[in-house]
Amino acid sequence: MATVVERERKYAGDEGFRLPDLTGCGGVVTVSDATASDLDAVYWDTGDLRLLRSGHALRRRTGGHDAGWHLKVGAVGGARVEHRFPAGAADAGPPPELAALIRGASRGRPVAPATRIVNHRRERRLLDADGRVLAEVAEDDVRSEDLVDGTTRTWHEVEVELVDGDEELLDAVAARLAAAGAREVPVSKSHRAVAARLAGFDDRPPTGTAGPVVGYARKQRDAIVGNHAAAYQGDEDAVHDMRVASRRLRATLRTFRGLWDRRESEAVRAELRRLGGELGRVRDIQVMAVRLDRAVHGLPDELVLGPVAARLGERFAADLAESTVALRAALDDDRHPDLLTRLDRLLDGPTREVDRRWVDRRIRRAVRRADSRLDAALAVDGPAGDDALHEARKKYKAARYAVEVRKAAVGRPAARLVKRFKALQDLLGTHQDSVVTREVLRRHALRAYAEGENTFTYGLLHARQAEAAGHDRPAVLRARDRTRRRAVRRWLSR
Repeated sequence: MATVVERERKYAGDEGFRLPDLTGCGGVVTVSDATASDLDAVYWDTGDLRLLRSGHALRRRTGGHDAGWHLKVGAVGGARVEHRFPAGAADAGPPPELAALIRGASRGRPVAPATRIVNHRRERRLLDADGRVLAEVAEDDVRSEDLVDGTTRTWHEVEVELVDGDEELLDAVAARLAAAGAREVPVSKSHRAVAARLAGFDDRPPTGTAGPVVGYARKQRDAIVGNHAAAYQGDEDAVHDMRVASRRLRATLRTFRGLWDRRESEAVRAELRRLGGELGRVRDIQVMAVRLDRAVHGLPDELVLGPVAARLGERFAADLAESTVALRAALDDDRHPDLLTRLDRLLDGPTREVDRRWVDRRIRRAVRRADSRLDAALAVDGPAGDDALHEARKKYKAARYAVEVRKAAVGRPAARLVKRFKALQDLLGTHQDSVVTREVLRRHALRAYAEGENTFTYGLLHARQAEAAGHDRPAVLRARDRTRRRAVRRWLSR
């Protein structure tokens, strides 16, 4: 399976639209002659078009230079990740490798042919002075057929896809196309092909006083789904983003739990905690491996006694492989699509009627809880104090997520408080990283000792981590005081 990142924009023009000369746009010196091809793609989806509604497009395409199975993840107009897999002569459906990647978006439901798109393409390359391909511009004459309701459509479309160019080039081409009468199209071909069926689903933003809370929670659910495919493959950023989304969602369901059925929301939170645990194991190993590799290579050669970097690398690689297998098993398990289905019912269903004061009271409660936990933690020394500071950090994360719910409505004051909570949380995180790193070094030192290796370097790194942790407290106190200034909290009491 190959994975590429695609950055493209789509445009449509009225009848008679002609592609303008694009030389001079963002370093374009030459536009190649057009090459023609005929593309035939069948798009697969669930009966309720859950893939498409989740920002996924799964197709089997013939013709062109990249024929085969494709899974695109992401919104049109931004960076989209495309997973490619060869097609067999008699495929009865997507290969298992791709089926695993859509399990979150499909909610575990079967997929079937949803629409067919036939496309006559004329493609040109935009070249710079050195002959580098900056982008490809395709003019498409499209015919689509909805394979469920029989609706057919035809249209003309222009696609601009970056190769070695940048966003400035896309902007320059967009301006040239707009001057020629083109308008940007915010949806994919498959979306346009089944637009009539999509209109039957209520995917509108939530409204009412609880709307910002529900909208925030939906955004986290969508991030879990959107990062599923890449996280399944172990992508570090996707694992991180999926973990953060599950944490944000769990905190939101707790902070504003009166909005939903209590028993169901708590059951969903428990499942999110389980998912976060699997993601956390992978992510923590990824981060620790980089952290300690840098620490070892930052030491003078004469202070590195024995194969410390190699041993750490070997052990982290083994741990990462094991935790990645466990994460994939969790995402393959029926509990994962069941969790997402339950989230759909919660977040897309009715909520309790509340007013703005109800929402703000819960935000204030989350903030007070974090303040109280930190003050108590700062009064404790030793290992117990480390544990208490870690718990305070988690409370500040929950408080920050609660404030984020109101950031769009409140504006700059809420944004400033979010920023200051983040700074405090990062300092507490640095302290916790030191605590965890010291324990990891202790375990590796014991293993090295048992294997007859020199443990001096492990001890040196341990001591440096302990020394660094001792400098955290004054910075934490200053950051705490900055979060409590009246100027950044006044809006909470209005």
